[in-house]
Parts: sequence; structure tokens; C-alpha cells
Amino acid sequence: MTKVVTIANQKGGVGKTTTVTNLAHALALMGKEVLVIDLDPQGQVATFLGMEQSAGAFYLLSTCIDPGANPLMILRQQMRFSGRDRLYVIPGNPLTNMAQTMLNASNAPVAVLRRVLSPLLNNGKPDYILLDTAPSVGGVQERAVWASDLLIVPTLPDSSSLEGVQYMAGMVAELKEKGWQGELLGILPTHYEERTRESRSSMEDLRRVFQGLVLSPISDRTVLRDARSRGQTIFEYEPESQSAQEYRELAEQVRKAR
Repeated sequence: MTKVVTIANQKGGVGKTTTVTNLAHALALMGKEVLVIDLDPQGQVATFLGMEQSAGAFYLLSTCIDPGANPLMILRQQMRFSGRDRLYVIPGNPLTNMAQTMLNASNAPVAVLRRVLSPLLNNGKPDYILLDTAPSVGGVQERAVWASDLLIVPTLPDSSSLEGVQYMAGMVAELKEKGWQGELLGILPTHYEERTRESRSSMEDLRRVFQGLVLSPISDRTVLRDARSRGQTIFEYEPESQSAQEYRELAEQVRKAR
């Protein structure tokens, strides 16, 4: 059964795309077939993986408001091989923003993206679909969360982090009331620096408020930025690094989730 994993936060700069690309590659290295769909108009999934941006996400989102569209055909047409075994991408580019505007203007139901993805889910392949989302409120982000079986909320361990996480927790509660069947896998602190008081204090605050929902942090490492600048994942650039091990552990948690 295909699992959909959405990576989301209303705040930008929290490591969503870094998490999506490295988590996706970690799962692929475990032998799982993975599709990443980039719903962020910045289109950075392709950039981070050394690929060309394209309007794939635009065409996919357009099927949400076209009753005559064939979602499975669009999914297959827009899917690109990443150059890494078992890892595929539907890239995005600035045109994604136009599709998001049309989607919101049409007042499409919250479940529409899940419906569009259902042909793949019913086939059981790929094993995982990862959705990268823009730092926005509602709209496509809400529909992406509804489409997911698992939600991961990356956050910076700083004094302003709690607001964004609390917003996402509120969204989850509202969607649960509407019948969302997925679950919040956890809150993922990124850019964590254990030696700084602010990081440690923020981790304590997150654990106090969200308790067992706080995942093991991803450390703030130069190797992650270096890998990203070369269009590589951490497993290609420094596979024995602490960052690589942290993303392996995150992938293992995703794999074990229901």
C-alpha cells in the first residue's frame, strides 16, 4: 500500500526541501520506490537533486479542477527519473503558483489532491509519495496534508519556532474533525546546534508542549549545505556523516509507521 508523506510548515526556511530530498533518497536506498512531488512554486526539489525544473506540478494540480482530466496519465507523463535508483520526481516551477491560484478560486474540496493521487495509491506503487509544500497558510498546503497518511513538520529550534508548529497542530486538529485519516508522525527540529543555549531551550519548549511528537533533531551541518549546492543528497556527498545517519533514522521511523 502506497503511503503519502507530506512535509509542511507555514514558515519558510525550516528545511522542508532538504528533508524531502534526503528522506526520499534514504527510503530509496532502503529498496523502496519513491516519488517526490514538488508543490512549492520555488521548484527547489529539482534544484537540490541536480535536475531541471519543469511545470509538472502545475499540470498535476490542474487536473484537480478539470473533471475530464486523466490523473494517472498526467502523473506518468510528468514523472522524471532523478538519476538515482528507485527515486522519481514530479518537479515544480513558478507556474505552480498559477495552479494554486486556480485551485483556490475554484473552491476545490480539501480531498481533491488525494483523489488525483488515488490511481497511484490503488496500484501500490510507488511505495512512498513525498509532497513538498510551500510555506503558506491553507490552500494547497491544507489539501496536501489531507492527501497524506503521514505528516512531518520541520521547524527551526529557535524562539519563533513554536508559532508555526502550533499553527500546523491546529490545522491537524481541524482536519481530524473533518475526517482526515492520516496522522502527525512528528515535529522535526532542523538546523539543531546542541552547543547553543537557544537550540537546547527551544528543544525543551517543543518537548514540553508536544511531548512524544518531537522527533530526533537534524543537526546543523555544513555538509548538508555543501551537498545541496552540488545538487546531491547527503548520501551521495557524505554518506558516513552524522547528517546521513540522522536522515536514515528518520526514514526508518517513516518505514515503521502504520
